[in-house]
Amino acid sequence: MSEDQRSTEAAQLETIDWRIISALADDGRISITALAEKVHVSRAHCYSRLQHLQKKGVITGYSISVDHARLGFGASAHVILKLRQHNWRALRQKLLDIPEIWHVTLTGGPMDVILLVRARDNADLRRVVFDEIQPLDGVVDTQTVMIFEERTSDSALH
Repeated sequence: MSEDQRSTEAAQLETIDWRIISALADDGRISITALAEKVHVSRAHCYSRLQHLQKKGVITGYSISVDHARLGFGASAHVILKLRQHNWRALRQKLLDIPEIWHVTLTGGPMDVILLVRARDNADLRRVVFDEIQPLDGVVDTQTVMIFEERTSDSALH
């Protein structure tokens, strides 16, 4: 789908769709009944609109927020990669296969890829960068930027 098609599709969303998305961004576990009440439509209409949003790919899934430190991941970093471009597709899967890599973003500009890496501690983070990421074919250079504190938006619409 082209950028123009996505823009047109976004413009075609009805006000009720935006209200449903906003309510789900605030509470992804809300029941259909409560969601319908919150956005002031019938339960059947709300369910129909929600199915439509999922079918069109506007809503692609649901997630939870967790405390990574309490899960045992005391060290997090953004690892910036410079790559040989012709290796991206093969390299992407190898990166995704490393359990400590939580997010992979292909970018433009002076860097090629930004990774979100979560590890048990700094020694484990060092192991992931030096022993898992740097040896991969296609990785030319890495830079590691430690994350001291992170906060995400309370809403998917911000």
